[in-house]
Amino acid sequence: MRQPPTSAPAAPSSPTATTTAAPAPALHGYLAALATVVIWAGFILISRLGGKTGLTGWDIVALRLGTASLVLLPFSLKLPAGTWRDRKLWTLALSGGLTFLVLVYAGLKLAPAAHGGILMPGMQPFLVTAMAWWILGARPPRQRVLALVPIALGMLCVAIPSVLGTHGGPSTLLGDVLLLSASLTWAVYSVLVKKWAYDGWLLTRFVALASCLVFMPVYLLFLPKGLDQVPMSMLVLQALYQGIGPTILAMVLFLKAVTILGAERTGALVALVPVMAGLGAVPLLDEPLTAWLVAGLVLVSSGAFLAARPVRA
Repeated sequence: MRQPPTSAPAAPSSPTATTTAAPAPALHGYLAALATVVIWAGFILISRLGGKTGLTGWDIVALRLGTASLVLLPFSLKLPAGTWRDRKLWTLALSGGLTFLVLVYAGLKLAPAAHGGILMPGMQPFLVTAMAWWILGARPPRQRVLALVPIALGMLCVAIPSVLGTHGGPSTLLGDVLLLSASLTWAVYSVLVKKWAYDGWLLTRFVALASCLVFMPVYLLFLPKGLDQVPMSMLVLQALYQGIGPTILAMVLFLKAVTILGAERTGALVALVPVMAGLGAVPLLDEPLTAWLVAGLVLVSSGAFLAARPVRA
């Protein structure tokens, strides 16, 4: 996930100012972080809901990119000079934008929402650490490496039933592989964003618009469609939620939370996403909550929480 640089707040003019002003910004930060968690968990649940209908993964990508582009276009008429010729921006758009979305929606056609929560946001601390070591040469501290052990164990809890076919349903292995590939793509994108240090608002606009320009002609001319197989209410739900929620609102709220709380505390709260997605899938999508899945949710969320804590000197 993107983590912009934070600026230190101005020093209070008196002790009285500290006691009266400090709680409000902190509360705003926690509310922003909680709203981000809800939107990201909802992204997994709404995507899985669309995946269980006649919509193809291509349809949901088109609905998301089309809606986001229409909303962002008025704010993108005067992008900085050279934006559309920047190869690094195109690399980010085609990886963290288009490729990530195609893999996510294809994976959630085949795998439960709880698997999406574990294999995407749950795996991010593990994968980002590995990609940062490989791409940036940033060797992780021992404390963070140890915190990644529960994540690896949680992965095994999800993989074992899929490999052995012990969950009593069709195999989700292909869907799990697609979701894990999406998570790896996002981890590479996150590390490249940190390396190249682009502004978050510029990225949000360019990634959506550039992905839409590349994808829409291919989708309209060549890709299979299932738009006529679902009611209009489902199309509106997917378009509005996917195009506005995780694409725009979650980005703004996440940046606000990081600015107020810092990257570590915000990252620890984001560790709630797998739990919320996994538990929400039971009543909303009628998905089973097996012992293996509960163990995976607990282990991955615990590992993500520990990995996001400040590293001791």
